[in-house]
Amino acid sequence: MANIDAVKQKLGIIGSSDQLNRAIDIAIQVAPTDLSVLITGESGTGKESFPQIIHQNSPRKHAEYIALNCGAIPEGTIDSELFGHEKGAFTGAHDARKGYFEVVDKGTIFLDEVGELPLPTQARLLRILESGEYIRVGSSKVQKTNVRVVAATNVDLVKAVQNGKFREDLYYRLNTVPIKIPPLRDRKQDIHLLFRKFVVDFADKYRMPPIKLEEDAVDTLVNYRWPGNIRQLKNIAEQISVIEEKRVISKSTLLKYLPASDGANLPVLISKDQSSSFSGSIDNKEKELLYKVLFDMRKELNDLKKIVFGKVPTSNLFDVDQNLDPMINNIYQEEQQGNNYSAFPVSENNTEIQPSEEVEESLSLSDKEKEFIIKALEKHRNKRKNAAKELGISERTLYRKIKEYDIK
Repeated sequence: MANIDAVKQKLGIIGSSDQLNRAIDIAIQVAPTDLSVLITGESGTGKESFPQIIHQNSPRKHAEYIALNCGAIPEGTIDSELFGHEKGAFTGAHDARKGYFEVVDKGTIFLDEVGELPLPTQARLLRILESGEYIRVGSSKVQKTNVRVVAATNVDLVKAVQNGKFREDLYYRLNTVPIKIPPLRDRKQDIHLLFRKFVVDFADKYRMPPIKLEEDAVDTLVNYRWPGNIRQLKNIAEQISVIEEKRVISKSTLLKYLPASDGANLPVLISKDQSSSFSGSIDNKEKELLYKVLFDMRKELNDLKKIVFGKVPTSNLFDVDQNLDPMINNIYQEEQQGNNYSAFPVSENNTEIQPSEEVEESLSLSDKEKEFIIKALEKHRNKRKNAAKELGISERTLYRKIKEYDIK
């Protein structure tokens, strides 16, 4: 049986945190069996490496291996893709077609974003897991397959089960052996190591000297929250390598590349009676979109203050950046108490600064979410795949949001 270090070297996995080593060890231990495995973790944590660990250390390693992104396959064709179809089963089915479960017989299939599967497809998948049987679309003949299923998701499937979006029996069948991949913020000792590996790779790729970080920049890098995890870290390493002429990067330079770095850990204030319904009504991808909306709203408030204060004598001005957070906190506190509030401070002589005109803007999260979706669609000329990537959500989630908000 392979050891952890050998697996890391073979697949190029970098890191030494206890959580990462534990996840790799579980994958190695379960590989020789035929048990179903469910890999969970945030987007960008490297979940795609673990099905390969399982396959390459299993008796099926010489058979077929295929990885599928369930969220990228349209709902109308996903059954045909997975289970195949007969000639004439639907419009455009000019010939019979084998599905992936037939092609990968005796091998391993990796179902990424399994939480995006439609309920009818979930029922078909459950039958394969329990008996190895499936039926092609448009056929009545039962066929058999011997496939090892490894699934992954960044969605909380327990909440999805509670909301009726995922079958409970399928969840327990997939979750025979769970593997939790830690987010990058919980692997602080690995962050600088990964960054150095990426900048060396990009220096070789673009034929330039590798960049280095000053000591305070390293501290900033390690303590940043990294909501996009390893994928975000790699993108920023590439951006800095290409854009910056200086090869030694300071903290101030690094901060330019860290989105919302001054507010990455801001809390979202909600009332107790709202908290349970809020957390249960949206999945992780939608939360990421809402957080993005909140950060953009924060920036707009900052810009609005600068515009307003530009009309006031300099003696009445104060540092906008220093007082922005207390102002927002006061607004939230007043809003929670049901009181009216003023977004404008009081000067030192206790004379309230009155705005020249009142600016009203909707602070509804749903309105902001709809606005961002429309902007993304316009930017990418209604190409939903590109718009979904820009928004950080799956194409199926974007399609559902378009229908929900009746976006033309």
